This record gives sequence, structure tokens and C-alpha cells, in this order.
Amino acid sequence: MLDYTFTYTDLEYFLLILVRVTCFVYVAPFFSMSNTPRRIRVGLSIFVAILLYQVVPHEALEYRTLLGYFIIVMKEAVTGLLIGFGANLCSTVVSFAGHIADMEMGLSMASMFDPATKETSTISGIYYNYMVLLMLLISGMHRYLLKALAETYTLIPVNGAIFRADELMASMAEFMSNYITIGFRICLPIFAVMIVLNAVLGILAKVSPQLNMFAVGIQMKVLVGICILFLSTAMLPDAAGFIYDQMKHMVVSFVETMM
Repeated sequence: MLDYTFTYTDLEYFLLILVRVTCFVYVAPFFSMSNTPRRIRVGLSIFVAILLYQVVPHEALEYRTLLGYFIIVMKEAVTGLLIGFGANLCSTVVSFAGHIADMEMGLSMASMFDPATKETSTISGIYYNYMVLLMLLISGMHRYLLKALAETYTLIPVNGAIFRADELMASMAEFMSNYITIGFRICLPIFAVMIVLNAVLGILAKVSPQLNMFAVGIQMKVLVGICILFLSTAMLPDAAGFIYDQMKHMVVSFVETMM
């Protein structure tokens, strides 16, 4: 006969694991998308917490009052949020690249509400976002995130997080430099072609002033930009690889700031 009894200490420890897992799923890319049903996210959090509860070594919790347990809960919540936030930061690179591409093509005003990210994005930004997200899923990004979350309990046990603000800010500053570099790498084909096209239009405006290069340039930029956008689709796997590596680096950096 199976014995399902447990003590209050076991319940408290399980709830702490559930808090970190739930906060991570709420913020992490792919899991935090609004088109993912809430019941799926809740069920996934409980299921992962049950699995981790079976393998995570149980250590004695040092608290005496309800306020002490509340502080431990908040530490676990912040730990899960920071780990998920470190991975979610890298998914915003494609939106930055899309904004630059649409600004060069003249489509920056054609913005729309993205229900997946709950943000206003441009056409190219949404296109880059879904294409890169699809490639990350094919490469096993979701499995890596869950595996990284499980390994954090070895490096950062329950009630073992130590937050270092200076190291966290240093990791954020390093990410911002890579953020701009990777964003420009993604939209570099469109950016380079638009520079050449502007130079050609400038020469034509000097050669034949009677032509309205402003009206002609708007149409040419849109057509040429869309063509380059689809021709450069073959480069997106490499861009997804850059983002995947940066995501791993950010998760590791954020975990190291809490060890």
C-alpha cells in the first residue's frame, strides 16, 4: 500500500520549490507568451516542482516566525524571476533589429500589437521574433531552460540565494553591448542595402532634378527592403545561434551573481 503522508516541513519545502519554478515559468521566454494557456503554465509549474522535489536534497530551513518564512518565499521568487529574466532579455534582440530594419525601409509607422509579447512591435520585428523563436524551439531551447532551472538548485539551494547588485549591474552592462551588436548583425543586410539605395537616389536627384525622388524613394525602399528581408532569411539560423549562446551566457551570469 502506498503511503502519501507528509509533514508540514515537507509541504513548506515543496511550496518554496513551487514558488521558484512558477516565477521562472512566468518570465522565461516561450513559457511566458500570452498565447500559452494559463492552465498549461500552472500545470507545468506544478509538474516540474513535483519532479524537482523528489531529487532536490532537503535541507533544514532556518526561520522562527511567519515573517521569516515570508522572506524565504520572496528570496525564492526573486531567484526564479531573475533566472527567467536573464533568458527573456535575449529574446528582445530581434525586436530591436526589426525596429531598425523598418526604420530604414520606411515602415516604422506600420506598427501593430503583438499578442504574444503584449507589446507594440513593427512588422519586421514580429517576423524576426517568430522565426527566431521557432528556430530556438527546434534547437531545444525549452529543454535547456528547464534543465538550467533544475541545475540552479545545486548551485543555489533553497534559501541560499545571495544577491549582489554590483555584479548584476555588470552583467546587464555587458549584455547591452552584445544586445546592440547582435541586433545590428541581424538587420545588417537591410541596413547596408538601404545605404547603397540612398546613395543611388541621391545621385539620381542630382542628375535629373525634375524627378520626384521622394515619392520614388519611398516605394523603392519598401520593395527593396521586403526583397532583402526574405532573401536574408537564410541568415536567421546563425542569428538564432548568437541569441541562443547569449541566452546561455546571461542565465549563467545571473546565477553566478546569486551564488
